[in-house]
Amino acid sequence: MTGTEPAAQYIDTTRPHPARVYDWFLGGKDNYPVDERLGRQIAAVDGGGAPRAARANRAFMHRVTRALAEDGVRQFLDVGTGIPTEPNLHQIAQSVAPDARVVYVDNDPIVLAHAGALLRGTPEGVTEYAQADAREPHAILEQAAHVLDFPRPVALSLIALLHFVADEDGAHELVSALVDALAPGSCLVLSMMTADFEPENVEKGIAAYAAGGVTLVARSRAEVAAFFRGLELLEPGVVPVDAWRPAEAPDGAGPVSLYGAVGRKR
Repeated sequence: MTGTEPAAQYIDTTRPHPARVYDWFLGGKDNYPVDERLGRQIAAVDGGGAPRAARANRAFMHRVTRALAEDGVRQFLDVGTGIPTEPNLHQIAQSVAPDARVVYVDNDPIVLAHAGALLRGTPEGVTEYAQADAREPHAILEQAAHVLDFPRPVALSLIALLHFVADEDGAHELVSALVDALAPGSCLVLSMMTADFEPENVEKGIAAYAAGGVTLVARSRAEVAAFFRGLELLEPGVVPVDAWRPAEAPDGAGPVSLYGAVGRKR
């Protein structure tokens, strides 16, 4: 694995970065003034929808991870993990199953710089970090195979990742390549942005990101569902992330413009 390699890549603090803007939305400290400026701009133009969606997305990840661990899944592959925010995926999984094995994958140098925080897991389990690009699924699988036993079920998490990858840039192909390598009983976990609920606000947010040099893609419910073709969608299907088996009723602050779903490989 590559989690112990030094962060040799340059961290550009002159331009906003999606992971750092997301960190700011969540109230984190691993961001720079340029990220905060873009975050405030987006929150202003979309009525606070982006910070609300970021929090709901994080809670979705917690609920899904716990549900899958309680259902017997013991291996997790989290691609595009982003900057660590506690509790992180391995902490949720290993709180249910201390022997759970987790591999985080990202190619962002700031995530690599924080990899140590990602690697503090239980003595019984394994927590590792691999530096790889999401658009290189075979490199991801090769590195993850050092920790994960692919003949056994794996939960593949692509949380808030694919709205940074357009269809023409290979979004479906990268998902297929990863899912094809998984054993029956494995699960695909997705969340991604949609303009189905607040089209004007989402378009303003996309434009603000574009002005900062970041491309985003909003997908409809049908377009999100297409990523699960051939998989068994778990209840309640493709829904806003705050409606996926919520622990409590949504807070009513407004719609969440992220769909989330889990599909099981037969």
